[in-house]
This record gives sequence, C-alpha cells and structure tokens, in this order.
Amino acid sequence: MNGPLFRRTLAANRLRLLAAGVGMFAWGFVLPIIYATFGRDLQELVEGNPLLSQFAQFGGGDVFSLHGSIALGFIHPFTLVLMGIFAIGFSTFAVAGERQRGTLEVILSRPISRHALYVTLFLAGALFLAILLVAHLVASVLSASLMGVLDELTLTNLPLLWLVGWLLFMCFLAIGFAATVSFDRVAPALGITLAIVLISYLLEVIGSLWPDAAWLQDYSLFHHMAAKEVLDGRIMAADVALFAVVIAAAVAYAWVAFPRRDLAAPS
Repeated sequence: MNGPLFRRTLAANRLRLLAAGVGMFAWGFVLPIIYATFGRDLQELVEGNPLLSQFAQFGGGDVFSLHGSIALGFIHPFTLVLMGIFAIGFSTFAVAGERQRGTLEVILSRPISRHALYVTLFLAGALFLAILLVAHLVASVLSASLMGVLDELTLTNLPLLWLVGWLLFMCFLAIGFAATVSFDRVAPALGITLAIVLISYLLEVIGSLWPDAAWLQDYSLFHHMAAKEVLDGRIMAADVALFAVVIAAAVAYAWVAFPRRDLAAPS
C-alpha cells in the first residue's frame, strides 16, 4: 500500500463520504422509529391478507419487529444507492476514470507499482464501506434507545450484521475494481458492475415478492446477507464463505489482469 496515495484518496473523498454517511445515519435512525410507531398497527392490518403480508416481507425485512426493520434498512434501494456511491462508483472510476482522463500514466510514472495502486485504492474503498455501515448501525441503536425498544435488539449480533453487510458490498467493490482495471473507459466498467448488482438485486426482490419465483433468491448475493436471520443469531457460514469466494475471485482476476494490460494513448 502507498501511504501518501491512501491519505490523498481519503481526503479527496471526504465530502462524498460525509454526505453518504449522513444519509446512512438518517436512514438507520428512521426505521426503528417507524417500527416503534406504526409496526404493530401495520402488522394487525396485514394479518389475514396474504397479498399484503407478502409485500410487507420485502427482501427478508419488515417493519413488524425491530430486527426486521433494521434488516429492511440493509436491503432497501436507498441503502443500495448510498453504499453504491463507493461500492460501484468509486471502484469503477478508480482506474478507468484515471485512464480516461489520461492521468493514470502520470500516477504510475511515480514510484508506485500497479499492485500498490490497486491495493491502496481497494483498501480505501473498503474503509469507506465500513464507515457507512457503522454510521447506519449506530443510528439504529440510538433511535431504538430513544424510542424505548432497545431491549428488543440483540446487541451482541450487531457486529455480525456489520460483517455480513460489509462483505456483501465488498463483493460489489471487488467486482467494480475487476471491471475498472479491464477497460480504458468508465462506461463499460460501470455498465458491467451495475448490471451485476441490479440483476442480483432484482432476483432477490422478485423472489421475495413472488412465491413461485422464490428459487431465484438463491442466485442473489443480497439474499445471502440474510440480515434478519443474522440479528436473530442464525448466521450461515456458507453465506459468509460465498462472499469470501466472490471477493477472492474478483481480487485475483484484478491482481493478474491489471499489470498485464497495455496502457494505450488516450483518444
């Protein structure tokens, strides 16, 4: 890792991180309030109505329990957008963006190898994702405490939830980096990464809302996060192993492909 580049990357993204962090904190703060205020009333409303009940169990989360509301926050599109700023945006622009601007050659002309560049940017992205998820969970705990429902939350399982959530978005970060080192332009790297993330998300949403298509969820990385089950203490080692395999495969590809690529002159 290159220390000066790492610090420069953190500094360059501090405002973006602050904005996304505020959004994640606010979102994490709102959901326990919704549960404490409306959760039980909504549960009575949907009881006995299979259609409403199915739509209320979005992506394995719900607003009928504190664990369910926090889990809903991890799978909601709003979370995907905010986490995607770094998991998708930062990763796909990291190398291809520099290449497109014609500045990658300037960076590599300094005493920094391609591997060092990759590791530095990858670790910066991993740190950004970790900070955002911490902000989300801290806000949820604070909100639950203020609403008087903190006793319904298993605090000892929060680190596990943070871990599986971080691993999920690390998968997308690693895929984004694998894409960005493969192209000289941002568009194809961003397009491929977005396609993978959105297809995975759609498989989870369709499978959770349409019982006959529930088998599609097995092919979604989002499904293997299982946030509510983790909070309930039912973490699956196979899910963690899957995330680790995806990250390792993407990192291995980028590690081999990046140094072997020629850097053509920008057009």
